Amino acid sequence: MGEHVEINGHRTWLHRSGAGERTVLLLHGGMSCSEDMLGPFEEPLGASYRVAAFDRIGHGYTGDTDGPFHYESMADEVIGVIEHLGAPVHLVGWSDGGIAALLASRKRPDLVDRQVLIGANFHNDGVILDGLDGLDGLDEGDDAMRLMGAGYAQRSPDGPEHFPVVYEKFMRLARTEPTLTTSDLATIRTPTLVLAGDDDMITLDHTLALYDALPESQLAIVPGSSHAVPLERPALVASLILDFLAGPVPPRTFLPVRRAVGGGR
Repeated sequence: MGEHVEINGHRTWLHRSGAGERTVLLLHGGMSCSEDMLGPFEEPLGASYRVAAFDRIGHGYTGDTDGPFHYESMADEVIGVIEHLGAPVHLVGWSDGGIAALLASRKRPDLVDRQVLIGANFHNDGVILDGLDGLDGLDEGDDAMRLMGAGYAQRSPDGPEHFPVVYEKFMRLARTEPTLTTSDLATIRTPTLVLAGDDDMITLDHTLALYDALPESQLAIVPGSSHAVPLERPALVASLILDFLAGPVPPRTFLPVRRAVGGGR
């Protein structure tokens, strides 16, 4: 299904499939893995695109390092994978994967054609971390925590005993990063679909601020869904992704308001 390749000097799990001239690179969330993105999106996207996905350091089938997690380092991993693939790509990033996509497109806009940010925040003050603040849920039977720990144990070359280390690194990251401003976002010209659940961990005000600050952006709020919207509404999210990747930029609408001046926003 996948293979291990060298990305920035680190042994990294990478999966490739599908057909088409362009590649869509799927970026999983924090404490998640590529299979959580490949499950809902590999088949519908693979009919029109090459599909690639990789497990970031400390996630899935890719081992950890001694260093802390940083979103800038994750963006460097994304850039390294794109360079390994050998051509610019479309990015579809969920949660931490969306943040990594945003930073990668800011650093290397030449490598990213379009991007979809699912449940992503540009500053740490935009995320609600209630319920994720500790490892007690593993002992108390919290379903989400048990599934997270079991998934990690099933795949990680570091073994199940390393899960608390990775989880604490993840929580430290989520509390302190990212720290982008709306002025930073205004410099990112990559066409972007900002997508979130209507009951997301990322506050609606923050999601709207992300959409409003990006010059070439579109917005989709999926009703009846949470931060797990790719798993809850996979067919709808895949349809929105495909429409965005294939549609004109800027989109053609009958009654433009935000996009009425200069053909953009």
